[in-house]
Amino acid sequence: MKLKIKAVSPKIGTSIPYPFYASAGAAAMDLHACLDETLTLPSGGRAVIPTGIAIALPSTDYVALVFARSGLGIRHGVALSNGVGVIDSDYRGEIRVGLINSGGEPYIIRSGDRIAQLAVMPVVRAELEITGTLDDTGRGEGGFGSTGR
Repeated sequence: MKLKIKAVSPKIGTSIPYPFYASAGAAAMDLHACLDETLTLPSGGRAVIPTGIAIALPSTDYVALVFARSGLGIRHGVALSNGVGVIDSDYRGEIRVGLINSGGEPYIIRSGDRIAQLAVMPVVRAELEITGTLDDTGRGEGGFGSTGR
């Protein structure tokens, strides 16, 4: 499947790379901050970071999902402010990444820093069937922690 990527900043392809897969086995490609100046994300602070790119998914059969980078979350407490970003197949605007700093120290973001990951996945659109009952399972209505530690 081909993913069309458009640079919406002149920095893309020069001082900031296009998204890329960091290894042969990577499931997602890195997204980079496209900033005019360094940004300090204070502890507890949120910011929306531009990436300088827009994409065109080939059809409604695909979605692009933006995920946090594990190292930023584990080492610095910086993660996506909305959990996972969903880029629908008909969106053509710039990809922007909402970040939140839950760490105890300010975090500095420089232009070109890897800030998130972009994965493209197939979409299954469910046909809803309204019902008053659901099939029984061994788990039933057991929720949080019901399957053990």
